[in-house]
Amino acid sequence: MSEVILVLAVALVAVQRLLELFRARRNERRARARGAIERGRGHYPYIVALHSLWLVSTLVEGLLRGPELPALWPVPLALFLLVQPLRYWALSSLGESWNTRILVVPGARPVRRGPYRYLSHPNYVVVVVEILTFPLIFGAWMTALVFTVLNAAVLFVRIREENRALTELAG
Repeated sequence: MSEVILVLAVALVAVQRLLELFRARRNERRARARGAIERGRGHYPYIVALHSLWLVSTLVEGLLRGPELPALWPVPLALFLLVQPLRYWALSSLGESWNTRILVVPGARPVRRGPYRYLSHPNYVVVVVEILTFPLIFGAWMTALVFTVLNAAVLFVRIREENRALTELAG
């Protein structure tokens, strides 16, 4: 039974990510029409690969582990679900400015509403929690460990690039 749940959960998260990519693409077209310039382009394929492989690895390790969920599966599930409202609050606060790419629109100002009043990068808090907890729901602890470390490396580069772009916007 948990194998079906695993496959459905991975599919659901994959659909969530794909819908976000469609939204990002639409927002990218609008931003580029306003003269946006992309920053930090070189690391973007690594982000896409990391998230794709994270889902595949969660699925494979979860299936190899067997049909039983770990005894403490409700804990990572609760944490995973707990951060989802923050994800949507962050995305909705950015509106058309939200993107998976770093786009600098001339004359635009950094967003300081919603969770951005309190955190510079609230969506990355969500991503860190997701990458750690989602695999743990299914006992895929190796995936959780490896991809948490890889994600930390990617976010180190990504956040540095975003901060440069925000400094550029702030003028």
